[in-house]
Amino acid sequence: MTTISVAGTDAAASVPVTAAGSSREAGARRSAPSWAWLGLVPFAAYVVLFLAVPTILAIGSGFFADDGSFTWTNVSALADPVVLTTFANSAGLSLLTAVVGALVGALVCYALLGMNPEGAVRSMVDAASGVLAQFGGVMLAFAFIATIGIQGVLKLFLQDAFGIDIYANGTWLYELPGLILPYIYFQIPLMVITFMPALAALKPQWSEANLTLGGTRASFWLRIGIPVLAPSFLASLLLLFANAFSSYATAAALASQGSQIVPLQIRTALTSETVLGRENLAGALALGMILIVGVVMGLYSLIQRRAARWQS
Repeated sequence: MTTISVAGTDAAASVPVTAAGSSREAGARRSAPSWAWLGLVPFAAYVVLFLAVPTILAIGSGFFADDGSFTWTNVSALADPVVLTTFANSAGLSLLTAVVGALVGALVCYALLGMNPEGAVRSMVDAASGVLAQFGGVMLAFAFIATIGIQGVLKLFLQDAFGIDIYANGTWLYELPGLILPYIYFQIPLMVITFMPALAALKPQWSEANLTLGGTRASFWLRIGIPVLAPSFLASLLLLFANAFSSYATAAALASQGSQIVPLQIRTALTSETVLGRENLAGALALGMILIVGVVMGLYSLIQRRAARWQS
């Protein structure tokens, strides 16, 4: 009895000693300074210098005249019919290319769904989408000019071989309609990148349960697949809209004359003669763009958060 009692006493006494030691070690680890946040310094500096500061300057300049005095004149120009038409053109172009890019990109994702994720075709499409989604600007504009421009290879071939002149009704490539094809060119790969993870996250058990309960392939998509994927699809659509709405370089290289969309209108306000009292009109236009893109990306964040619930 004595041995058991002593052993029991020693065991009972050793527990709080061990727990106390663990508590002291944990407290020491918590009190030790953590330098993990230093890894965020380069990214934070990049965000501040190239996102926060330009945004603040763009917004602030729209409310001030050249002499530094506060004015509403620049912001009031947002109600000008010409400026409203420019915003409408940008919104229409962005919405059209976003819808076409989202639908075609979703079909591409559906076609890839039945392929081996590690296969050659799937890997090639993923790699090509990652590259082509960023293939914009002057390079993309030059590619279209060299292909279907006034002296483009395809344009001359169609004209010489079949007598088809694609510019019979005007040089549309260098006007607002000419931006549709280049924008769709990088919208589709972006849709593949953003929507494919959501489509691949559909669980096979859902399809099996649907078939077990007497459902069909069509009923699966109508009652399960499409409702589940709808938030992800809508979020990707909003992302494509914001991507097209803020694009500048491709439009600037193609539509060198005129200011059909907001980014080109900002360029005109910065480089051309301005109306007296509206010297900082570019800042007001940038403010309008920031508000629209901010609202779109806010909706994107909310929808994407909801879509992530079933993907996790």
